[in-house]
Amino acid sequence: SADGYIVTNNHVVDEATRLRVKLSDGRTFDAKVIGTDPTTDVALVKIEAEDLPTLPFGSSDSLRLGEWVLAIGSPYIVSAKARQLDVIPSEFRIESFIQTDAAVNPGNSGGALVNTRGELVGINTVIKTMTGSYVGYSFAVPETIVRKVVVDLKEYGVVQRALLGLAFRPIDQNFIDQMGEETGIEELGGVYVASVSEGG
Repeated sequence: SADGYIVTNNHVVDEATRLRVKLSDGRTFDAKVIGTDPTTDVALVKIEAEDLPTLPFGSSDSLRLGEWVLAIGSPYIVSAKARQLDVIPSEFRIESFIQTDAAVNPGNSGGALVNTRGELVGINTVIKTMTGSYVGYSFAVPETIVRKVVVDLKEYGVVQRALLGLAFRPIDQNFIDQMGEETGIEELGGVYVASVSEGG
């Protein structure tokens, strides 16, 4: 925001003892953490500044596969949406990554993924690679998740979320192969409720 709120990744600020933000005009500010959400790997920090240029939010929901996006000056296309990678170390993780072919490397974390209209559609977060550097795919937290997390961190200091209180498995081919006969389920689709938490 124009008054110094900045979105980044939780893993960028996690366990930091001091934060500094350097702007494109060369000015440097000490920053404080407003709040973090490890389950989405999003964090909100604040610097004491005014009249800063800002990036407008776009809509990650309206992104189309094959649409051009730019990540830290690297243009390419959206190749998948709603990818779950199991990379956030929390049992309550929320993963619905935008997958792009844009080159993202260590150091790009927390940076903007923008559409061709210059609107923020995601926060570059992770690369899935054996080498630790870019090999073809990168992943961003979508704007819809970022916006919800930022509003909650700003207003409450924590992210407010609800739990359904049940354990379930998606009814995919693995489920049918393993439990189809036992449950009598033969068609793909939906979820199987395995258990309900007490009070859930």
